[in-house]
Amino acid sequence: MSRIAYVNGRYVPHARAAVHVEDRGYQFADGVYEVCEVKHGFIIDMSRHLDRLGRSLGELSILWPVHRSALQRILVEVVRRNRIRNGLVYLQVTRGVAKRDHAFPAPDTRPALVVTASRMSPGTSASMAEAGIAVVTVPDNRWDRVDIKTVGLLPNVLARQEAKDAGAQEAWFVDADGIVMEGSSTNAWIVTRDGVIVTRSAEYGILRGITRTTLFDVADRLGVKIEERGFTVAEAQEAREAFVTSATKTVMPVVSINGRPVGNGHPGSVAAALRAAFFDIAEKTDA
Repeated sequence: MSRIAYVNGRYVPHARAAVHVEDRGYQFADGVYEVCEVKHGFIIDMSRHLDRLGRSLGELSILWPVHRSALQRILVEVVRRNRIRNGLVYLQVTRGVAKRDHAFPAPDTRPALVVTASRMSPGTSASMAEAGIAVVTVPDNRWDRVDIKTVGLLPNVLARQEAKDAGAQEAWFVDADGIVMEGSSTNAWIVTRDGVIVTRSAEYGILRGITRTTLFDVADRLGVKIEERGFTVAEAQEAREAFVTSATKTVMPVVSINGRPVGNGHPGSVAAALRAAFFDIAEKTDA
């Protein structure tokens, strides 16, 4: 079965899906995006993802391309048409197509909307979680507004490639004071020797991850304390556990940082418990 994409009001074969050469997302990275996991035919945490989309659009003064309720129906329809049971659905909104000029185009310029979906094997993620992943650290060279989920991800791309070249699966951005910010596409966490989960506050300097937000509910259900504060690379290397979270990785244990084992070098029990309980608590929208 050929894949189907939604592009500006039409469902089209993925192989022929295209946007105009003067789309501002292509020319200026003038757009935002969201990624939702699809698990057993359910879209995970769609309401929170759309809440964050609305915030990102507002911060950049981009209008909703369609009404929120219509966008919900489009996401469900793209998942349905692609027969996705386990995978992800991706949506991108840009300021639209206009003659190339740095300033905003005319107010009546219509925002552009693209939605795609793809399959992922749940076994692949499970196997990765059983083994854990390696992380390297890189200097944080991003703009200050990383709280907006924009399509301008070049520093993230370069960081992930640096991790790949080092044989790792993720890179953590570290600020000038040696504090871990977040990963190239994940939020960063540690578990202290006392069993307290620590993650940086999302008030500034990181993206407020949706999986991160839901994990607070999961931890509360499990009776595990979370402390929002910064932590250094050295503290992370000395921690009992470390892990990352994202819509595509859920809770993924980190077993080494810059080649140094975390804890005993194997996935820890706290990350495993959080991962096991996550989908019992996350919002699920039937697709």
